[in-house]
Amino acid sequence: MATQYGQSGQYGRYDGEYEEYREHGESYGGHGMRRRRLPAALVEPVSGRHWRELAYVLTGFPVSVAFFVFTVTMLSVGAGLLVTFLGIPVLAAGLAACRGFGALERARARGLLGLQVRDPEPLRVRGRDGRAGVMAWMGAVLRSGSSWRHVLFVLVQFPWAVFSFCVTVTVWAFGWTMLTYPLWCWLFPMYGGQDGLQLYGDEHHQVYLDNPFEITVTASVGLLVTLATPWIVRALTTVDRLLVHGLLGPSRLASRVVELESDRGVVVDTAAADLRRIERDLHDGAQARLVALAMDLGLAKEKLREDPQAAARMVDEAHGEVKTALQELRDLARGIHPAVLTDRGLDAALSAVASRCAVPVRVEVDLGSRPVAAIEGIAYFTVSELLQNVSKHSGARAASVDVWRVEDRLMLQVVDDGVGGAEVSGGSGLAGLAERLDAVDGVLVVDSPVGGPTRVTAELPWRA
Repeated sequence: MATQYGQSGQYGRYDGEYEEYREHGESYGGHGMRRRRLPAALVEPVSGRHWRELAYVLTGFPVSVAFFVFTVTMLSVGAGLLVTFLGIPVLAAGLAACRGFGALERARARGLLGLQVRDPEPLRVRGRDGRAGVMAWMGAVLRSGSSWRHVLFVLVQFPWAVFSFCVTVTVWAFGWTMLTYPLWCWLFPMYGGQDGLQLYGDEHHQVYLDNPFEITVTASVGLLVTLATPWIVRALTTVDRLLVHGLLGPSRLASRVVELESDRGVVVDTAAADLRRIERDLHDGAQARLVALAMDLGLAKEKLREDPQAAARMVDEAHGEVKTALQELRDLARGIHPAVLTDRGLDAALSAVASRCAVPVRVEVDLGSRPVAAIEGIAYFTVSELLQNVSKHSGARAASVDVWRVEDRLMLQVVDDGVGGAEVSGGSGLAGLAERLDAVDGVLVVDSPVGGPTRVTAELPWRA
């Protein structure tokens, strides 16, 4: 969805504060001077993010050593004892410990790197008899792919942590030492009796950094290295982020299962809401009219002998109620699943919907074949609801509906020239529509800047 920024938007608010600061600078700084921010490259070596990343690398070395030694020991002992029954519990204990290491590593990455990684899928501990015992727990740990991914993380992260630690400590110490060399140059002659930092020395001659030019060059090189250190450390921690996210989080299959469970809940809720809507429409509409019709016919039957003319008027009124009830039942049946959609497909069904819209609508359907009934029905109701929004809220003078296929996706696009400002926010009709599409692996994209036009694009999976 396109983001709008008006006079009260984010950019407008910042611009307004800047103008106010420029006009009333004395009330802020005393001399009317504008505040200037230092470049990020100069601030980064002393920023909190850099120190947190530095702490992650420095603490990662001892942590990875401990994890690696424990894991290799347990795997070696467990594999060696597999000829006996003792190897299985040793391996299970080692894998369970690795899962605990993974939880600690996720917490460390979350606290120091700001990396949010969900916990992996829990163990499904169930024995053959349906009970959770020790044997069932060991079997679940050994069968879990997440457990072995944690082992792989420990084995891979150890050499990388050693490499990151060595590079970080070397670059960081080298940069700050050279940057502060003028201070060392002042301290050494004063307290150590040295002529500067000795670069080389043997029995015949020595080389020192002791003149102003050499000191300046050394400090300049140290400044460049110090400024580059945060980006080197960030590049190293990027690999750690990838390792933590790829090996310590839930697998793609588990994530897909969670997503499908969520989509199933949305489908069930949507079906229940549709059933409640149908029941409410029947109870408050057609059913109430039919009850009133039955009462009117009963009164007409009683008056048939006494007052035939009054009975005829009542029968005529009942005939009108029958027509109204039939129309409501047709509308209700069309809302459940229109017959024209089943008989003639999306082109005819969407043309019928467009003809009932409050504004002129151009419909263009370019499909070589028909999708399955479920996808076809979702596409029909999606366009129908979008055209209802056009009629009720857009203030448009014209609209268009385009339907086409791109490889294995069914594309729908509804465009109107209304006032715009439509948003997919909680509680809106577009939010509910987006949830319904998401339940079938669909996508809803809304581009509606203030002032229009509004362009709503929906994607659905194609199943022929």
